[in-house]
Amino acid sequence: MKHKDPTDPRAWLLRARANLTLAEKGGRLKGILFEDLCFNAQQAAEKALKAICLARGMEFPKTHSLVHLMDILESGGVHIPQIVREADILTQYAVQSRYPSVVEEITRNEYREALKLAANVVFWAEKIVK
Repeated sequence: MKHKDPTDPRAWLLRARANLTLAEKGGRLKGILFEDLCFNAQQAAEKALKAICLARGMEFPKTHSLVHLMDILESGGVHIPQIVREADILTQYAVQSRYPSVVEEITRNEYREALKLAANVVFWAEKIVK
């Protein structure tokens, strides 16, 4: 199946889009935590950036750091627009929001911002990986 090939940038974009859809649709359901939705938003952005790396023939390490992935892309000659660069704050949701902890609950406004930032990254990646 095409969506299972880890070397295919389109497979990564498909997964990014799926995470973004989960983040979007989950906000309309009762009993869903904003922390989990923000994790999906972060995953969407991460997978979209990794799709671009693959499309450009760049290797990337196992990382959740969006800044690190953007730095890899920039070092390979890919200009990162400011609207995408702003998504770097999503990295905080990669781990800390997935488990019960002392971190403050994520608000609806923070969730909406995370969703917007992730969508910006995914839409940008879709333009690059055609």
